[in-house]
Amino acid sequence: MKLRKTKIIATLGPATESPELIGELIRAGASIFRLNMSHAAHDWVRTVTDHIRSQAAALGEHVAILIDLQGPSIRTGELATKWPLEAGQRVEFRNQELDPGEELSTTTNYEGLHGDLSVGDTLLVDNGEIHMRVERIGEGRTVCEVITPGLMGSRRKINLPGVRLNLPALTGKDHRDIALASELAVDYVAISFARNAEHIRELRETLDETGCGARIVAKIEDQEAVKNISGIITETDAVMVARGDLGIEVNIEELPVIQRNILRECARIGRKVIVATHMLESMVENPLPTRAEVTDVANAIYEQADTIMLSGETSIGKYPTQSVAMLDRIARRMEREPGASFFDAIELKTAKQKTVHSAVVLANSLPDSKLLIFTARGVLANYAAHQRPRESPIFAFTPDSAVARSLVMNRAVSPFEMEMKDNPEDTITAAISRLSEAGYVEKGDPIVILSDILKPDFDTDAILLRRV
Repeated sequence: MKLRKTKIIATLGPATESPELIGELIRAGASIFRLNMSHAAHDWVRTVTDHIRSQAAALGEHVAILIDLQGPSIRTGELATKWPLEAGQRVEFRNQELDPGEELSTTTNYEGLHGDLSVGDTLLVDNGEIHMRVERIGEGRTVCEVITPGLMGSRRKINLPGVRLNLPALTGKDHRDIALASELAVDYVAISFARNAEHIRELRETLDETGCGARIVAKIEDQEAVKNISGIITETDAVMVARGDLGIEVNIEELPVIQRNILRECARIGRKVIVATHMLESMVENPLPTRAEVTDVANAIYEQADTIMLSGETSIGKYPTQSVAMLDRIARRMEREPGASFFDAIELKTAKQKTVHSAVVLANSLPDSKLLIFTARGVLANYAAHQRPRESPIFAFTPDSAVARSLVMNRAVSPFEMEMKDNPEDTITAAISRLSEAGYVEKGDPIVILSDILKPDFDTDAILLRRV
């Protein structure tokens, strides 16, 4: 059975919150579900988490849950009716305790906005749909001139490209959502608008304090994060190229270059990488994607991203299952191509990384070979995935279900939960038997074996070679 290497994240929402649809998405190829805390109530998250786990258990699949924190998102206040803005009009953004000073005046949720802005700065509202220029700044107030017309509603997002904001890494809401992530023992927590390595460290300390073992995904969404990308990648467990906000914050023609540079840096340092946003955006309304979207997805797979992500396509779209199935089709086709060689430049610093490298080189030299890894914390499987074996799938066996779920985000890794036997040979035989029964290996296939838990009788620095 040919396994797909590229993993798929599906965002859940009103279109996909039922157990039946979650099961359909798993069968179509989703292995990670994203819960967007910008829109999700805690009771809804608890209910959906139960649905995910029950469906995954029924299908015999390891499925991970990703809590995506809202982060310090700047938003406008509530409006009685939408404003049809025209070029040249003035709009005031004020702190909540102040009275309006202009006919068109709304509050924001960030009281320090006026202190971070300068006259002449660009302010973008509603995902960049409405452009404004800062004209006048007062205490707690900012007056902007509308440059491009548009219809402005309540709680619209504000982007400030090129402006350094003095926002916290984690808001009060984020801390409440982290407590929920700990309560539910989710597998990944994504930090929105991570701007430097210190923000990743702050989240990790917070997760540790709450007893949450989730891995961290750093979302790259603004120019400051791009400047500090190496430090962020070093500190985090995975990186998300969040092209929605990032495409607003940087010059749009720079976005493909930034995406490729992030993939290269993740390859060099050895971190998981997710490409997200607008992958199949037209499938929110249509049963088939555009040709350009297919090419965009194919490019991310050619660049050997670990994971690709769907947002509105599965959360509110009309064709959620078809969207996942389309990613599956594109991935399987593109994985037959050689792919980019970014990961050939990975830096190997430890003896364990170099041992894994030797195993990958051996697997690359043997037709039809498979990598079989026994791992306690997932480290060896991570190392193998980061080195991108050319053809060999990576089968990771672990006694820990949480470790198994954490590994589903890694390219080419298929995790299995299994208790390790006292005799290492019995463990190896049991693992190969499970793979044979599932149709993943055939008689005569070479199996390259690594372990960090088959001890003391098994040398953890050794590489074993067996044939089925």
